[in-house]
Formats: sequence, structure tokens, C-alpha cells
Amino acid sequence: MNFSCFGGFKSCKQKTLAQEQEISTNHVRLFSYNSLRSATKDFHPSSRIGGGGFGVVFRGVLRDDTHAAIKCLSVESKQGANEFLTEINLISNIRHPNLVELIGCCVEGNHRILVYEYLENNSLASAILGSKGKRVPLDWPKRAAICMGTASGLAFLHDDAEPNIVHRDIKASNILLDESFNPKIGDFGLAKLFPDNVTHISTRVAGTVGYLAPEYALLGQLTKKADVYSFGVLLLEIISGRSSSKAAFGDDLLVLVEWTWKLREEGSLLAIVDPELAEYPENEVIRFIKVALFCTQAASHQRPSMKQVVEMLSKEVHLKDNLLTEPGVYRAHTSRGLVGNSSHETSSSTNKGKQSINPSETSIQMDSSHSVTQMLPR
Repeated sequence: MNFSCFGGFKSCKQKTLAQEQEISTNHVRLFSYNSLRSATKDFHPSSRIGGGGFGVVFRGVLRDDTHAAIKCLSVESKQGANEFLTEINLISNIRHPNLVELIGCCVEGNHRILVYEYLENNSLASAILGSKGKRVPLDWPKRAAICMGTASGLAFLHDDAEPNIVHRDIKASNILLDESFNPKIGDFGLAKLFPDNVTHISTRVAGTVGYLAPEYALLGQLTKKADVYSFGVLLLEIISGRSSSKAAFGDDLLVLVEWTWKLREEGSLLAIVDPELAEYPENEVIRFIKVALFCTQAASHQRPSMKQVVEMLSKEVHLKDNLLTEPGVYRAHTSRGLVGNSSHETSSSTNKGKQSINPSETSIQMDSSHSVTQMLPR
């Protein structure tokens, strides 16, 4: 990539504005700020389609009539043009059918804007966790395909992308759906664009409480296994149609993972299935639920890798229930239940109540001989 024009930033800016065209640098197209203003009708509120910890997203139409999702990064993310473009170039080189494609960016003055492909069916959160009447009716084959596609995309980030990427924020609002409801993971690789004090968990916990691996939330231990935990929670949301961060279950106000574990102990796992699913293959759904429980175990070394998860979801396997241990839960609660973040604890659920777990054990490396599945002939 040639950054020579960024040595004299004013002249580069003037050249960009004068040409009023996109410049290509490797896989990244550089857009002028004015062209993106025009694409979004001056970033009009009616064009806004989402927002989160990294910034606000607008729907826009580029000059070549391409529809795009235009993400204006929050002010804390702003950094030097060279550093920013180096990271963007790395992200743009990561391509997979289940990852949102980065089209280009704007690096002009204080503006840091990313331009992504536009996906027609918005996010999984709006499709499956939205208010009644606004949800998209998704049958089991579509939900199973979303689970599989998301797992495949995350496995690619963990093991095949160069460099390997820990997403940090796997959740329903970061899974986008195309016109055929194929899932694509968004916001991967963005954490490096933000200073450590911005990506630190204490500043972002409020939006992702229901998905946080306990060792990450409490100790800042960020590994691939934190993503695996979040994916397990996402699986349960897809199956149940319930939000892990907004709902509590039973008299004890259990979070979704805890409630699922309780139902397992009671032998009634299918009770979590979304009532809107009229028909579904019980054995397959139970297997998916058990995969979610393997992903959310308290000790991170007990969780499978995402490649193992893909195998567990894609094949008819027998899951060794005797290897399954209790889920870890990061709770933010007050005396009224799961609200805010006034105090924190990590726990594993049992019939007898909550037990504290030793967070230090989550740093143990995964035993290569450990296997959570056993292939059985059919």
C-alpha cells in the first residue's frame, strides 16, 4: 500500500476532493467524506440503521448505485491515517462467505468511516429477538443454517484468517443476514482500531452482559474461548427466540444459560425452544442445545474450539454428556435482579444454588487429547 500522500495530508485531501472519486489501495477503496455525505443524505437520521460501541451505521447509495452500510466510528477510535489504513487493509484481505465484506473507508480530517456491503435482512437481533410483530418468521432449517454459517465464519477468523482474529463481541446484533438469510459476522477486527482503554471490558460491558465469558469479564483474559462462550449463548438465543441480556427466567431470575442448564438437569431441554417453531427435529435441536452448553462451560479449557463446534453442529454425533460441566455466568445484578452493572460475580449453576468458581482455572490450556464428541455410525 502506498501511503506517500498521507505525508502531506492537506494536499492529499485536496486532491481527493478535487477528483471526487474513489481511490483504490489494494482491496480498500478510499471514499471522500463528501461522497459519503451524499450517499447518506448528509447522514440523515432516516438513513440510520444501527449503532453500537464502535459507532453509528447508516444506509447509503454510492455513486455507482451500490447500496452500502456506512459506519461512522466513534470519536475515541480516531488515530493516524497510516496506522488506521494499515489495520483496514488487513481486515479487507479477510474474505469468507460468512463475514461481512469491507468495501472501503474514509480517512479525512478527523473522520474515520468504514463502508461495508449492505445486507437486506438487517441483523439477527432484529429478525429473531425483536418485538412481537416485527420478528421475521424463521423455520428450523433457516435457524440451523444461521448457526452453522456463523460457526463457520468464526472458525475461519480463529484459525484461517491472517492474522487470526478474536472477535470479542459475538452477539445477535453483529450477525447480519443477506437476502437469503445467510449469516455474516460483522465488526470483526475493529477492536485494534480503538485504544486499549476503549476496548477494555469495563467500558463496554453494559451492551454485552448476556454474552460475556466470565474469565474475560472479570479478569480480562481474552482468548478464542471467550468467543466460543459468546457463540454458545448466541446458539441458545437462536433456538429459544429469547434475549440473553434482556430476559430472566423462573423465580430465581436465571439468565438464559443457567435456565438451560436447569432444564437439562430436569430432563426437559426442549422447553427452551421458541414457541413460534411449530415443527423441528427434536434430536437435532437437542444436539444444538448441548453444543451450546459445551461452549459455555465455566472453565475455558473445557470449551471446544470453533472448528470442533462446526463438526458438532454439522454431523450427527453423540455428545459425551459425562464431559459436560456447569456453565459459567457473568452476572451484573442488583437486589431487583439482572439490571445494570452495579456488582459483578462469576458463578456456575447447581441445584443447590450458585457456587463461585476459581477464575484462575480458566487459564489452563486445552488438553489436546480432550474430545467432546464421539462419532457413531448411523
